[in-house]
Amino acid sequence: MRLVLMGSPAFALPTLETLAASEHEIVAVVTQPDRPAGRGRAATPPAVKEAALAHGLTVLQPENVSAAASVERLRALAPEVIVVAAYGQILRQRVLDLPARGSLNVHASLLPRHRGASPVTAAILAGDAVTGVTIMEVVRALDAGPSVARVEEAISPADTAGALEPRLAAAGARLLGEILDPWAEGRLAAVPQDESLATYAGTIKREDARLDWSLPAVDLWRRVRAYNPWPVAFTDFEGGDLRLWEVWPLDGDSGELPGSVLPVTSLPAAAGEEESFSVQTGSGRLAILRIQRPGKRAVSGREFLRGQPGLIGARLGGQT
Repeated sequence: MRLVLMGSPAFALPTLETLAASEHEIVAVVTQPDRPAGRGRAATPPAVKEAALAHGLTVLQPENVSAAASVERLRALAPEVIVVAAYGQILRQRVLDLPARGSLNVHASLLPRHRGASPVTAAILAGDAVTGVTIMEVVRALDAGPSVARVEEAISPADTAGALEPRLAAAGARLLGEILDPWAEGRLAAVPQDESLATYAGTIKREDARLDWSLPAVDLWRRVRAYNPWPVAFTDFEGGDLRLWEVWPLDGDSGELPGSVLPVTSLPAAAGEEESFSVQTGSGRLAILRIQRPGKRAVSGREFLRGQPGLIGARLGGQT
């Protein structure tokens, strides 16, 4: 079959590799334009672009894939199937009408749960024990197309978004390799989603990662994991931001106000550290295992405390 792959970040790389290793022909890879990134704000290509060029594939980077010129360019390629994996643009009907056999989307959740732009983060924030990947037919409504196949993936207490997403990307690529031919040949039927079970995961903003110490420790623990590696959970201290990379929830309250920094305490084996300081929350305490000041490297809670002798008893979050 003649395929067009639409994808941009690293999540789409396993799908690209699966299709490139198949007997099908990738007639084009459509990805986002190069964007400024890093301290120098240099134009940086999407991960998929570099991998596609390494395979000698044609790469298209339209600002708007649904614009008339882009649609005509794709029409000339005569794709039989469009495969979408974290592309980053909404596909209008004129694009969906192009492939002779239809379009499939590799989505990192068990739809209809966590439709939208940030399903991996949403699953950790919600405290889900299991997530997965759904391959669905693409329709105009957001992630609402009939489900073709899905695979589950457990979420461990140590999982961050950065650790979980590559596993989901690999699982989705394997599943796509298994179902693409039978689906295209009409041997695998799609099943409509149950709209009553739909939830939505919007675009993440940096401010979403600001910690509210009045929340329970378990919720804050999930936030730290969900926003790692981006935008990274943070809190205010002495007029600057502290970035929290790794934490662990503890039972019991100190009687201090939320945000109060508490003395070093022993930690359960599951935390991965023997001891560290903690912070009082709205319910329970949050042990700080890995933390970073602006412009500095991330360090353990104990190491950070050695450089901040007045930290114990202070309040985080811009409160006094």
